[in-house]
Amino acid sequence: MTLHEILFWILSLWAIVAAIFVVLSRNPVNSVLCLIATFFAISGHYILMNAQFLAVVNIIVYAGAIMVLFLFVIMLMNLNTDTEPQKSRLIHFAALISAGSLLLLILAALRTAELTEVPVTEAGEIGLIEVLGKTLYTDYVLPFELSSVLFLAAMVGTMVIARKETSKEEVPTESK
Repeated sequence: MTLHEILFWILSLWAIVAAIFVVLSRNPVNSVLCLIATFFAISGHYILMNAQFLAVVNIIVYAGAIMVLFLFVIMLMNLNTDTEPQKSRLIHFAALISAGSLLLLILAALRTAELTEVPVTEAGEIGLIEVLGKTLYTDYVLPFELSSVLFLAAMVGTMVIARKETSKEEVPTESK
């Protein structure tokens, strides 16, 4: 085994274990911290593929800015199990149905997917920003734009969740 292969397996194990802890952690802050560890492992994979620019952008944008935003929102929401209302069985059932539907959709997409050989670029062009920009804005422009819409929907959803419900008793009345 070469050093490259050893680093690949170490980073892969690191990413898988950290991703499992993201899902299994009951504390949202620990979950976000494990997600940051996953992003660092992915950045290590980018460095192994000679895409240093993507590695740095992944660390700065995702592990830096977006995860700090997630931590801020989680701390702003102050999620305590004591004050959080218990969810009904209907919500758990709806989540189970949604997850099952997503799993079936992914399995159907993988079943119909065809494995094609990806053309390899010259070794001198791998990792260059110009090649990345051309590929991103020509071949992958739709997924790129869809991911930005997904991030916008996630931010709106977080603000809706974070908004506190006010009852009629809590609404201040104006005195004349």
